[in-house]
Amino acid sequence: MSQIAATAQIGENTILGAFCVLGESVTIGSDTVIGNHVIIHDGSIIGNGVRIDDHTVIGKRPMKAANSAVTSETDLSPATIGDRCLIGTGVVIYAGSSIEESVLVADLATVREDVQIGEQTIVGRGVAIENKCRIGRYCKLETNAYITAYSLIEDYVFLAPGVLTSNDNFMGRTEERFKHFKGVTVRRGGRLGVGSVILPGREIGSDSVVAGGSVVTKDTESRQIVAGTPARYFGDVLEEQLLERQNWFD
Repeated sequence: MSQIAATAQIGENTILGAFCVLGESVTIGSDTVIGNHVIIHDGSIIGNGVRIDDHTVIGKRPMKAANSAVTSETDLSPATIGDRCLIGTGVVIYAGSSIEESVLVADLATVREDVQIGEQTIVGRGVAIENKCRIGRYCKLETNAYITAYSLIEDYVFLAPGVLTSNDNFMGRTEERFKHFKGVTVRRGGRLGVGSVILPGREIGSDSVVAGGSVVTKDTESRQIVAGTPARYFGDVLEEQLLERQNWFD
């Protein structure tokens, strides 16, 4: 049997599975399907035509370890899920996150607090997006990609499986590190190959390519390919692969 707070609002033709928990002032739009054992925390807002699969948690509060450098204890706005989003099984979406319409968040992904995800983006299975990140529209973040805190991913970015990013060159040592925390920036249309590693504060230029397995230690130029460890200039992106040449590009 589900547990639904008296102040929760549920739209027309919305279906709730077994053993759901809806907190105070939760709002769910119409024509939405909520799976079994889904927990939606206080104040969370779910749009119309959304699907949320089994054992997913929406609006979770962050846990702050005593020595955490990036998790704050400030008040967070409610989690917001836009119209026609698809949210998989075992997903955790924190309070303070905002997901625009028609986003897919696949099974076992995590979206931390103070994260914004633009419309039509795909967040793949097991992807982790840490706090204070901005993810653009029409991006593809594939299986097990890791987006470190304070990162900016612009529109039409492609991250292959297993891409890794970091924001701390000091690896947790010395007080000096607190002055230098910085995530990565991937400009519009950037593409990162499978298993590539982007070091703290690096910027991937628009429409540039990082080859699979590369380690990026310096900013990359627009429309160039880099490869290797450390990554170096390998060539220019072929004209037919440029974002503006794709027939689906708006």
